[in-house]
Amino acid sequence: MSVSPAARVAELRELIAEHNRAYYVRDAPVIPDADYDAMVRELRSLEAAHPELAEVGSVSETVGAAPSTTFSPVVHAERMLSLDNVFDVEELRAWAGRVARGLERDEAEIDFAVEPKIDGLALAITYLDGDFLQAATRGDGTVGEDVSLNVATIGSVPARIGARGRVEVRGEVYLSLKDFEALNEAQRARREREFANPRNAAAGSLRQKDPAVSASRPLSFLAYQLLGDERSFLTYHETIDQLGEWGFTVAAERAVLRGTEAMLERSSWFEGHRHDLGYQIDGAVVKLDDLAQRRALGATSRAPRWAVARKFAPEERSTHLLSIEVSIGRTGRATPYAVLEPVLVAGSTVSLATLHNEDQVALKDVRPGDLVIVRKAGDVIPEVVARIPEEGVERAAPWVFPRECPDCAGELVRRAGESDTYCVNPRCPAQLMQQVIHFASRGALDIEVLGEQRVAQLLHEGLIGDVADLYTLEPEQLAPLEGFGEVSARALVGAIENSKSQPLSRLLVGLGIRHVGPVAARALAGTFQTYDALASAERERLEAVEGVGPVIAESLYVFVREPEVLERMRRLSEAGLALAEPVTRSAGTALAGRAVVVTGALTGYSREQAEAAVLGAGGTSPSAVSAKTYCVVVGEAPGASKLARARELGVPLVPGEEFENLLQSGTWRSTLT
Repeated sequence: MSVSPAARVAELRELIAEHNRAYYVRDAPVIPDADYDAMVRELRSLEAAHPELAEVGSVSETVGAAPSTTFSPVVHAERMLSLDNVFDVEELRAWAGRVARGLERDEAEIDFAVEPKIDGLALAITYLDGDFLQAATRGDGTVGEDVSLNVATIGSVPARIGARGRVEVRGEVYLSLKDFEALNEAQRARREREFANPRNAAAGSLRQKDPAVSASRPLSFLAYQLLGDERSFLTYHETIDQLGEWGFTVAAERAVLRGTEAMLERSSWFEGHRHDLGYQIDGAVVKLDDLAQRRALGATSRAPRWAVARKFAPEERSTHLLSIEVSIGRTGRATPYAVLEPVLVAGSTVSLATLHNEDQVALKDVRPGDLVIVRKAGDVIPEVVARIPEEGVERAAPWVFPRECPDCAGELVRRAGESDTYCVNPRCPAQLMQQVIHFASRGALDIEVLGEQRVAQLLHEGLIGDVADLYTLEPEQLAPLEGFGEVSARALVGAIENSKSQPLSRLLVGLGIRHVGPVAARALAGTFQTYDALASAERERLEAVEGVGPVIAESLYVFVREPEVLERMRRLSEAGLALAEPVTRSAGTALAGRAVVVTGALTGYSREQAEAAVLGAGGTSPSAVSAKTYCVVVGEAPGASKLARARELGVPLVPGEEFENLLQSGTWRSTLT
């Protein structure tokens, strides 16, 4: 039955108002931002198409929500407006055109400030003659909540600044990704429900009645607006520089660009680097840099005309969970996953999402039939974040983790002290298939044309039962199989033969040793040179290798002594695999024995190319900063956690432009503070 525009408008207004209260007052949103944005856009479209339905004070034009009664009210000296949103480059270009027409200026002559849109909680902090006076949330834009005692516990909020009279600093309270993960780790250790995302965690941590709770959470504050200072500033970037001088954290990635095209390119840069920053962003904010131009354009009832937020492709969407299944990985780990109604998330269709382990399914209390939030961030595997309560909908019974492997019917065992469950049958076909696929993958032995379907076929035909069996295959065995033929059979056997010359570091990756990734594999292979030397090394010797440590050392020490592994390595050696790391005679020695961490984008280098360049100069390129790190090369948009760790340990920070000097001489001319 069709719904009239009037009925739909009333329904949308009620839904949006309730979601505003959930987001701004209770810090517990129940739907993803993308679903909320879609509701607001639909309401505005209906109001535009049916002017008779428009009303003053519609939720489509309001800011935030009325403050709660938990804290004392604070009337803002100047309204805290929201920002209008655009959702792609063309909408942003259209906004820039409206700005240019409003200013009667050529777009190519306008200076735009572009900065990350941190997903946090808006805050206004007032200082009187330099002393911290008060802090308030946005509330409904006119009246906020007094959270002064809680904000005073945030380390990045100065207690005193060098300002005269009454000034206000506005910005976002947030949790860095590093601190958010640490907070959730603590939640997991206490077997308590994890926070869904950094924004909710930050907002909930700040809006605590007891300031001691806020003090216990690693909250940060990023400043982006200065109001009321007596100084005469002409541009926005001058005000941000002043905030930085006073001790506030400001966005290091901000930039001022002249002209629409440069501004569009910078906003797209943020979309491409949204996962390289130390905090979560959901878009880029574009503002006029000239303060006089801002005053000339003014604002609507809810948003300034001189600023806009470009929202990126949503990484969270809602959909229905159809069933919960279990997959078996190459180590035997049994991972529950959700089968979903297909939904477009972050630019791709998602129909499967991980649920991690038994405890996470129980904590999130998701069941088949539930409406759930699914998240996909960059290349990260999609995951189910939480369920969305639905009134009047009867739920299925709680899901129970199976006791038998779905592939081999073997016993599933949860090891003491671990959250994961494992199939303990070493001959489980699912494990074997994943082991062979991993062994042949591009990052390991790189055996071309040996994909998932080919591996499944070889296993089904009984031609392989271990990765070592790959090296016994003959073209005559393969040619008669469906989809092969003589040419493709010889191609596969040839690719397997070529893999015998792969270095030891790739073999270590291919063997699937727990905790041993590409970086550790290269460090181990470079140190020991041969598999025999590595396999005979004591724990202490393994642990001493840069980037290894006790966990990796223990895992490796146990792995190489397992009877099944001993037999596999004997067969691989007899098959003619090199089992050694070649010494590149042409490689430089400027960084010999030195660990160099690269963070951020370097001009002329991809992440992989920068890492390869360090290795080519004789060094190692671990992913984390430690006391053994020689230096950290800092490119554009570096990881905040790596910078903080380097400063904590006193590791030199080398500007990205010094990278070539570092590769050639092992030294640099200047450092960062």
